[in-house]
Amino acid sequence: MRKVRTTIHALIGAIVVIGGFAVATPTAQAITIPVACSENDLVAAVNLANSTAAADTLVLASGCTYGLTSPHGGLANGLPVITTRIEMIGPATITRSSLLLFRIAEVGGTGDLTLTTSVAITNGSVVGNGGGILNRGAVTFTRSSLSGNVATLNGGGLANVDTPSGTAPAATFTRSPVFDNTALLRGGGIYNGLRGTLTTTGVSGSPMPVIGNTGLQGGGIAAASSTATTMTQTAVSGNVALLTAGGVLRVGGTMTTTNSPISANTPNNCVGSTPAVPNCTG
Repeated sequence: MRKVRTTIHALIGAIVVIGGFAVATPTAQAITIPVACSENDLVAAVNLANSTAAADTLVLASGCTYGLTSPHGGLANGLPVITTRIEMIGPATITRSSLLLFRIAEVGGTGDLTLTTSVAITNGSVVGNGGGILNRGAVTFTRSSLSGNVATLNGGGLANVDTPSGTAPAATFTRSPVFDNTALLRGGGIYNGLRGTLTTTGVSGSPMPVIGNTGLQGGGIAAASSTATTMTQTAVSGNVALLTAGGVLRVGGTMTTTNSPISANTPNNCVGSTPAVPNCTG
């Protein structure tokens, strides 16, 4: 088995076994973990990062496709549940390579997952919410992508969990395409659940695409009541709803759209939203 080499900036910590080797891990300071191109190494690296109190960085093998053949975070999660601050740096792909149904990742209430430099989350499929990622804490996509995921409930790509009280989940997408995801209920691409926060941002002349997603309502994006949704330089187009609001469904909450065209969705763009989606017609 390959050893995950670990850069450690502390001398005292717990002993954890990775790839057959015992390594010391810090209890308070950050670590950087180069992750070899294998499912076992990625799972071990997430477990190691979860064991430290500080923010840790997983440097994924460049160009690697991490195929998850079984769940490692309960029955529904491909990776161990994220419970601390973890950044994954690509370019790399994390995908489900199995007939078993499970999402790629769940972020717990204390978790904070950042995906940057072309990390692709794809082919998750779950009975429940969040086909790609189920978020109870914080998720940040930066120049990464979310595609080809399926949920039988809400949020084919990502679901911010409905949170009646306590700290609500937050998802941030910056120049990170969300495409070809499917939810059998709301939010084919993204579901911003009760009290959740969703922020999407592109750049002038190159808006962030939310495209080709499918749901019962809100084919591209669905926002539940008491949510905060902000879309800037985001293009929501070519999405499909089997009932209404092929582009964006708003069910209460606050919503701001700036230079964010919502167009060419089926059977309409935002019809059925209450109140209306700002700057959206048809």
